[in-house]
Amino acid sequence: MKQEKIQAYTRRITMANKTQMITILYEMVLDYIEEAEEEFESGNNNGFIESAGKAMNCIDELIHSLNLEYELGRNLLGLYLFEKRQLLRAVGKLNLENIPHVKKTFTNLHEAYLKLETMDTEKSVMTNVPKVYAGLIYGRGKLTETISADTYGRGYMA
Repeated sequence: MKQEKIQAYTRRITMANKTQMITILYEMVLDYIEEAEEEFESGNNNGFIESAGKAMNCIDELIHSLNLEYELGRNLLGLYLFEKRQLLRAVGKLNLENIPHVKKTFTNLHEAYLKLETMDTEKSVMTNVPKVYAGLIYGRGKLTETISADTYGRGYMA
């Protein structure tokens, strides 16, 4: 994943609530799968394995976020584990045969969570982070970001 995209995800994560965090993880899974497909098609097997591994790491984060006290959490656990096995098979066989199913599943989950985001009014999980404002500089034609907050008190207080 390119540095620009990583920075964009980092910014979104700092401002996200719990539902948005799950949505971001779904997007990351899809981005890493797309990257794995590109690496495979260019003949870079190591890149394919690495990108698929990063997608599986995101799935692991999704698994750790589940509340297994509820039936929905247990159902999602089974789904996540199944899709992770599909990615493992793709890596083991070095082919893309199982990838479309994984993409379809996570695309559908992503769409569902986008709808849930509209109903979730919780505040962001992370606190004490600076606000980032982005905009065009007058007459320059390039995007510039400005951080607006007191950053000197952002660490642990003893």
